[in-house]
Amino acid sequence: MSSRALLLVNRHARQGQKGLSEAIEYLKRLGFDLIEESTEDPKHLAEVIFRYQHQVDLVIIGGGDGTLNAAVDALVDTQLPLGILPLGTANDLARTLEIPNSLSEACKIIADGNLHRIDLGWVNGKHFFNVASLGLSVKITQRLTKEVKRRWGIFAYAATALKVTWEARPFTAEIAINGESVRVKTVQIAVGNGRYYGGGMAVADDATIDDQRLDLYSLEIKHWWQIILLLPAMRQGRHIHWQGVRSLQGQEIKVYTRKPRPINTDGEITTYTPAHFRVISKAIAVLVPHKSGVRS
Repeated sequence: MSSRALLLVNRHARQGQKGLSEAIEYLKRLGFDLIEESTEDPKHLAEVIFRYQHQVDLVIIGGGDGTLNAAVDALVDTQLPLGILPLGTANDLARTLEIPNSLSEACKIIADGNLHRIDLGWVNGKHFFNVASLGLSVKITQRLTKEVKRRWGIFAYAATALKVTWEARPFTAEIAINGESVRVKTVQIAVGNGRYYGGGMAVADDATIDDQRLDLYSLEIKHWWQIILLLPAMRQGRHIHWQGVRSLQGQEIKVYTRKPRPINTDGEITTYTPAHFRVISKAIAVLVPHKSGVRS
């Protein structure tokens, strides 16, 4: 891989501050010529990428899924390749791409230069890597503070999910897909581009980040405790075969609700219903392991 790289690290990511100095050391040892920028607010990542786009050959981002999501639109516009250092709490995109949490191994993958083009999801003008959803997951996002995530890590997702699930109330939505429309009463609608989200849950058992489709599921359960029974199946994406779970696939999906509902993209609330989803095939190039399960 060409050695001129823009290194962006979210200091507020779970391992951000500690990971920054380690990453610099590893990457310099691997021969990278780095422009180093760290941020207190991931919203500034896009402007930093645009500022340096003609001075570098790739962008390396250290952080979690929210940090990556903040940079995705700029990566699409500049078409700079992406290297990932998993320094967040969940690291679902890294998991989908089979990038290990070990910082030294993640740096070696970037240095190896194995580029692979992946799809992106798109909703109301905003790109996303993993999943966009409304309902339960939005309430979980609203409750998961930075302090809770930093202190409890992946366990924060489980504890918050249980509390929110207990309080869950169904809402009505209309889903338009593949020329048909269906009205549902649901507690959550999730639209996946990648495989993993929410700290390691799979959107569908055969979902990949380069299958050129979106996978939608709708949780149409009647009692909150049914979600507890579903959780083990959700780790493998097998929940889509359960009664009370609607599963649909397509390249374009529209979701309407009676009043505007917030939509969570890669763990950050970025837009509201009515929602227009699309898959953008082979949208950006990412550095992945040579033996990665994503298609080559």
